[in-house]
Amino acid sequence: MRRVLKGATAALAVLALAAVSPGVAHAGSAAGPPPPEPPPASASNGGQGGAGLPDGWRLTGKGEGKELVWTSPDPVPMGDARVEFHAGDRLLGRPVAARDGRSFRLPLRGARIGSARELKVLAAGRRLDEAGSGAESRTPRPGRATVRPEAPLPANPVDPGVPGRYRTVTGSYTLKSARLPGFPAPVEMKAHVVGPADAPGKRPLALFLHGRHYTCYGPDGEEEMNWPCASGLKPVPSQNGYQRAQKLLASQGYVTVSIAANGINGQDHLAEDGGAQARSSLVRLHLAHWADWAGHRSTAPDAVRAVAPADPSRVLLVGHSRGGEGVDRAALDSLYRPPAAQDGHRGPVRWKIRGNVLIGPTLFGQNPAPDVPSVTILPGCDGDVSDLQGELYVDGTRGVSRGTALHSAVYMVGANHNFFNSEWTPGQSTAPSVDDFPSDSPDPVCSKGSRTRLTAPRQQSAGATYIAAAARLFVAGDDRVRPLLDGSGRRAPSADPARVLTHAVGAHRTQALLPGAATKVEGGRVCAQVAPDDARACLPPTTSGMSPHFASWEFAPEPGRDAVAMRWSRAGTPVRVSPARPVSLAGAKALALRVIVPPNTTGTRFDVSLVDAAGRRAKLGGVGVDGLPGSDSTASYWGREVRVPLSSTVRQKLDLARVKTVELTPRTRSGKAWLMDAWGWRPGTPAVQAARLPRVDIGRLTVQEGDSGVRTYRVPVTVSGKGTGKVRFFVPDTETGEVAHRTLTVRPGDRVDVPVKVRGDTRYDYDTGHDALVKAVRGAVVGSYRGGVLALNDDPAPKVTLEPVADRVTEGKALKWRMTLSEPVDVDMLATLSFRPVDGGPELTTLDVDPEWLENELGLEPRPERPLSELGQDQGLFVSVPAGETTADVSIPTLKDEAGEPEESLKAQLFVYDTGWRPQPGPVVTGTVRDAS
Repeated sequence: MRRVLKGATAALAVLALAAVSPGVAHAGSAAGPPPPEPPPASASNGGQGGAGLPDGWRLTGKGEGKELVWTSPDPVPMGDARVEFHAGDRLLGRPVAARDGRSFRLPLRGARIGSARELKVLAAGRRLDEAGSGAESRTPRPGRATVRPEAPLPANPVDPGVPGRYRTVTGSYTLKSARLPGFPAPVEMKAHVVGPADAPGKRPLALFLHGRHYTCYGPDGEEEMNWPCASGLKPVPSQNGYQRAQKLLASQGYVTVSIAANGINGQDHLAEDGGAQARSSLVRLHLAHWADWAGHRSTAPDAVRAVAPADPSRVLLVGHSRGGEGVDRAALDSLYRPPAAQDGHRGPVRWKIRGNVLIGPTLFGQNPAPDVPSVTILPGCDGDVSDLQGELYVDGTRGVSRGTALHSAVYMVGANHNFFNSEWTPGQSTAPSVDDFPSDSPDPVCSKGSRTRLTAPRQQSAGATYIAAAARLFVAGDDRVRPLLDGSGRRAPSADPARVLTHAVGAHRTQALLPGAATKVEGGRVCAQVAPDDARACLPPTTSGMSPHFASWEFAPEPGRDAVAMRWSRAGTPVRVSPARPVSLAGAKALALRVIVPPNTTGTRFDVSLVDAAGRRAKLGGVGVDGLPGSDSTASYWGREVRVPLSSTVRQKLDLARVKTVELTPRTRSGKAWLMDAWGWRPGTPAVQAARLPRVDIGRLTVQEGDSGVRTYRVPVTVSGKGTGKVRFFVPDTETGEVAHRTLTVRPGDRVDVPVKVRGDTRYDYDTGHDALVKAVRGAVVGSYRGGVLALNDDPAPKVTLEPVADRVTEGKALKWRMTLSEPVDVDMLATLSFRPVDGGPELTTLDVDPEWLENELGLEPRPERPLSELGQDQGLFVSVPAGETTADVSIPTLKDEAGEPEESLKAQLFVYDTGWRPQPGPVVTGTVRDAS
């Protein structure tokens, strides 16, 4: 037995930490008690479930129903990152969280775990379980010092953080809630508006979308993840948290609107993509209203009429955390329409998105919109999306489309995840809030008080400045701010003292080197950014710290993501890197390279040379690369952009139209580095015209599993849009755990053949998801990246009885019942025993039962005395029949006292949970306790 925690609705937050795989049990909204908390590893009815598993881990179920369960000593805080189970560097999967916020369950579906010693729980690269130590657990090492900050970068002549001349006004609007596919409850249409009151003409529009945060709060500090909010609780006003940035933009002539998304946050555990498509729909529904109001201003809410009219042909989207992924999908969906069944907005597109700003974003699908310019802010002390996977909004666009859109990464040293939103910031927020960077261990870079850590006001000021820089470049077309974003090494004084570094791809760059399987390397090696073994991996798993460039995806190894690893023990030995065929740098002004060196290192220097197809060699010059301030807890293996000019002398020596080799010669005594890529660079920001590309979306087919044999089904894949492109499909085998991948050419209307096999059986178990995933490779875009085939359990649940073992006892003895299944099944059968009012006579109270039992199983104190039936429906005793077995006992120990008293009784009902974790009412039992005197 084990208690079901009170306040389980708040713990629903953690459900959305996990990517809900179809067929895996997830919380339902049916009446009755909340889903039970699975027992810890030490519980008597299940134990560890396997010899040698670390503390907190256990195996349950049999065959296809076998599950891996991890229980945390404390509730796991909710956030934007997703919880993952790993065996070493191998991703086992993303578990479903129990409503208590502590227990996580992953159906294995025949997959092998491997070494139990290598089990670990991660969220965005950060270790959550307590099994690890040292570098693996990412706890800072004592005495690890940071380097002294570099000298400030030169100031850019134009500073976008300076307020403009317009007077600003503030207001809000609330519209009719929207129904979105897959979400049971309507989502609010509510927004905070800040705009110029006196700006002439139609003004560009900036729309902000917040990320995943608690949805509801109460007067006593309650935090819940429900939608709609329960009685007595208020929605967290996350949409009000970007006012500093909104007011800066409004003073410069932009109309700004920050929209609420609590309705999505409270339900995104139901979505395979973590809510990205729903957030896109919400953004486009608001844009549709703004397009209406641009033509019919008299119909607009008061807050909209109070500001200058907006121009929907000039839109900047700003998304924070999962909001970043949402606005990226909104930009993609505005160019390439999503399938109707997935979309909450089906009207015409009457706006044009000129660019995106993505703040500490997630990118679960790793398929960014390639033809929409973007700026991604990477917070160096992000304690939530701690692997800084937002770097893939830059790296993931390379080679996919035309490459004319600028994609910039802005690394902000000392910034955390939450403080960009004042409603997520302690001391500024209306609702409870926290500093997301872990404070249990001192960190030389990110702990409060360190010279590199930013205060909340400074972080918000720097964030506003770089949002304004993106607006000025992408929407206003002012190329003078480009050096702040494209790796040119300039700073905006208004963001001081924040140390902000940038690099970029796209715009006027031409590809010189993108490492891959066909790349030839002398003096170094091609390494895999995502790989399970040290021999291929760019960074070994034990490396202290992480790399945003190497943020993992669903599978490892992952083809198509490579870099060049360099290591030397003496100066002067060149590393020569040659693409598969010569490239053209004709017309470029400089060669730009993105080079990673270890954090906290200084003075790494290289000479850079080129060799053309005729074998002629020319030295371009030397570059120096310093590491970022970093610790074991930061993702600071990040590419610094360096450039060497292509001088007239070089042009005379080489045929720049046929460059064969890039040569890097270390000039420091020893060291290591990683070359991400190289580009021919020239200044300017070209106009961006989106290519006409095919769009690929994976759906999910639902079938009956059958009673025997193996059936082959085809995953539903939709190809729409225009043109021809290449994508890579990944299909994991549920029996072997191996992942098959293949690259396919796709055209609109094509029948894409992605087969999966489903094995039938006659044992009751969970529904089983057979997944397929897709990534764009070249000349295509991807919307819904994850789908497959859902095989429904079609075997009946066993009949459940609850028979008395001892239902009439003398006080001091235990009341006991036995839960019995009519037949064994392949999953743990979970249930709760909830107390009900007795039909008459004295009732058993909290003073009549063992106080230690009451605390351990129900989390309650005996006093004040109250009948057990008044404990509430969200209190109950957990009962579990392990897979393959047919019985489990539940008991209630009573106390013996000296007072003479009449017989007392209790009444309870068993609720049995089906494979959807929906409580089904079961037998009702009664018990009687006689006086011992």
